[in-house]
Amino acid sequence: MKKAIIALEDGTCFEGRAFAGHGETFGELVFNTSMTGYQEILTDPSYNGQIVTMTYPLIGNYGVNKEDVESRDIFASAIVVSEASRRVSNWRADMSLAEYLEAHGKLGVDQVDTRAITLHIRDKGAMKCVISTEDLDKASLVEKAKKSTGLVGRDLSSEVSVTEKYVYPAGGKANAAFKVAIMDCGMKLNQLRIFDQLDCECHVFPNSASAAEMLAIDPDGIFISNGPGDPEGVPQVYAEVKKLIDTKRPMFGICFGHQMISLALGCKTYKLKFGHRGGNQPILDERSMKVEIASHNHGFCVDADSVPENVLISHWNLNDKTVAGLVHKEQPLFCVQYHPEACPGPNDSYYLFEEFIELMRNFKK
Repeated sequence: MKKAIIALEDGTCFEGRAFAGHGETFGELVFNTSMTGYQEILTDPSYNGQIVTMTYPLIGNYGVNKEDVESRDIFASAIVVSEASRRVSNWRADMSLAEYLEAHGKLGVDQVDTRAITLHIRDKGAMKCVISTEDLDKASLVEKAKKSTGLVGRDLSSEVSVTEKYVYPAGGKANAAFKVAIMDCGMKLNQLRIFDQLDCECHVFPNSASAAEMLAIDPDGIFISNGPGDPEGVPQVYAEVKKLIDTKRPMFGICFGHQMISLALGCKTYKLKFGHRGGNQPILDERSMKVEIASHNHGFCVDADSVPENVLISHWNLNDKTVAGLVHKEQPLFCVQYHPEACPGPNDSYYLFEEFIELMRNFKK
């Protein structure tokens, strides 16, 4: 195993070993507080352009399998853990985490003080980073990190979106109760699985699709998926979302989709200091005054002061009082900043998919 140096743009460096992969990779260094679900996290397209530090100390003990993927590839730039398990113990496992990372050409680094990394990010904020097993000169790596491209203003969504339209489940769903047009901004597969369970035929479009293309299938509802990067870096996407909103068809958005809908409604977004990533974020639903624990993965947020009068802030993140959900007061439209599809994470927020189904049912009457 090779020595690995983690260098941040502020000059801070950490040393570890590469338990998988080699070379040099760049990204924004972030942390995730989930205890399990590393495979789903690695394959979540929302992590495109990011290096993920897992705060739980032992990662990899249950291996990797073919079922627990959330997309077609690993999109995180690298993973940093305190200790990568050398043994895999799970009847579902097909390979180890190290083997999985190697197969996808990704770096995995362990023997790192991940608590120190997490505390540093919480204090200073998420920042540009480089990990290298080749260049071990810390001063050189810090300069590389400073010169690397950050997330602000970048269109990372278009890098992970599909390039061609497709139907899920494959071949269509005979006599489906609902037809949903989906804009893929970096979608997780469990969103499709849930729609399938709720008797929906999903028509998935790339984020470059026009509103006219999506409306051509005459959908019962429109869904805008999660995705990576700066929401204000894709004005061409939320311009089309605004056209979709103007049709007044049922609409639901998750995470990046929530931000696309919010921008289309006239809201503003901003970058959080270190973001929300993990499966244990407390969310207050203002409508029921119930608290749910939810899965999060985002580094940008909607500015509460920019929300227009015809839109209600329906959900709040109780950790920092940031906007976690919006509901339109005059049409069947809502969106949330977090991940009700979980994978990984709790299922408290599943009811949001059922709310979308109810909106489509009423639309069809």
